[in-house]
Amino acid sequence: MLSFDLDATPRAQPAHPMRRDSLVPTIDLTGKAAVVTGSGRGLGLAYAHALAAHGASVVVNDIDEDAAEQAVKSITEAGGTAVAEVVPVGGAEAADRLVSRAVEAFGRLDVLVTNAGILRDKVLWKMTDEDFDAVITTHLRATFTCARAAAVRMREQGEGGTLVLVGSPAGQRGNFGQTNYAAAKAGIASMARTWSMELSRASITVNAIVPVAATAMTETMPALAPYVDALRNGRPLPDFLRKGEGFGTPEDCAALVPFLASDAARGITGQCIGIGGDKVALWSHPQEIRAAYADGGWTSGALTDAWPTSIGAEPQTVGIPAPKIPGA
Repeated sequence: MLSFDLDATPRAQPAHPMRRDSLVPTIDLTGKAAVVTGSGRGLGLAYAHALAAHGASVVVNDIDEDAAEQAVKSITEAGGTAVAEVVPVGGAEAADRLVSRAVEAFGRLDVLVTNAGILRDKVLWKMTDEDFDAVITTHLRATFTCARAAAVRMREQGEGGTLVLVGSPAGQRGNFGQTNYAAAKAGIASMARTWSMELSRASITVNAIVPVAATAMTETMPALAPYVDALRNGRPLPDFLRKGEGFGTPEDCAALVPFLASDAARGITGQCIGIGGDKVALWSHPQEIRAAYADGGWTSGALTDAWPTSIGAEPQTVGIPAPKIPGA
């Protein structure tokens, strides 16, 4: 049961994270303005740094003023441009503030990354209404309100744009104890597909990314704890994690965001793209995999007979697979 994508420990950012090989085309986002929600630390901070390193001006959003200001400072000290907007996302007013901040500071908005999130993990029978609503508000409703405000502005500008919605493996496969979080992330993936159709005429691309990174949550897993601890002490993760599990640092996930915001990705929309460690992957959309037919329709008895030998012969798995640790 893995949940990878919140509350990651910030790590040092390379000045140009996508310029490690002179043969690889560089991405130039000069003149573009971006908003990254929940970017005071962890994955959000890594996304903000990556966008700024490629020339974009960034609005850093967080509910922690000190974290937001430190994030802005780290970006500007690395040669980037950033301002802070401290507000909890969820409602329309917060979304409008973020868009207005980008327009006031940089004159426009080209990229939105909806990264902000919280956890309230409990099994179904112990989860309260407040636990459910808080996670849905911060993840799902905030993605909706921020994307709506950004879409309005981008359509007014008439020059296209990019929406990057942050999903999770939990939203793709479910995860024990995460009714609220998995539901929100599954909804986010569906919104990406829907909005990619609705915004195509405006040349606004919409994709969901599915990051996998070392976080405070994964440190609590006995199988992974020694590796996360070693990583924090400066030792690299082994290949069986970086490649086999697609598990790495927040910075390993960051390159996907400026890529999707670039001209090179103008034809990519409506996709769910996973990234982590040394791995990048395209998630499939839900689809029918097996079907059976009965003349005149199905009866309960006919379903009882047909299920084990036809449509139910290979049931789908649920949950995020446990990591394969050598010797474990």
